Amino acid sequence: MLIIYLLFSGVIIGLDQLMKFWTVENFFIGQEQSLIPNVFSLTYLQNTGGAFSLLEGQRIFFIIISIVAVIVVVYFLHKYLKESKWLTIGLSLFLAGAIGNFIDRFRLGYVVDMFQLDFVRFPIFNIADMALTIGVALIIIYLFLDEREKKHAS
Repeated sequence: MLIIYLLFSGVIIGLDQLMKFWTVENFFIGQEQSLIPNVFSLTYLQNTGGAFSLLEGQRIFFIIISIVAVIVVVYFLHKYLKESKWLTIGLSLFLAGAIGNFIDRFRLGYVVDMFQLDFVRFPIFNIADMALTIGVALIIIYLFLDEREKKHAS
């Protein structure tokens, strides 16, 4: 069963890397292409930091954190495989996001970002960032549901 979640992560990683490759091949840095006017566009950026460009230029730090995160997530995914779909899918998405951005940092020294929301001031992001965010949200949902279930059981 673990292989299914790892394959799911692999598909997300593949989509992330394909989109990043396509972006680099078809855009120059800073180029913007509106897809839905005033809503959504593609803009190629190179992010040397973390979320919201925090800790910019700390490549080694992010590589180490990513390696540790991947090890911990794979351990938890294996340990809690039969616990909850919320948790296992959340961990799989988190794993995909961590590896997707790790590949960029290791290979390029920066993360390729391309999705821009034009209707709100929000950092430009990529598929790996979406996977991380959704994964964390699912893990939080699991934690809330698990805590509520424990309260009702006692």
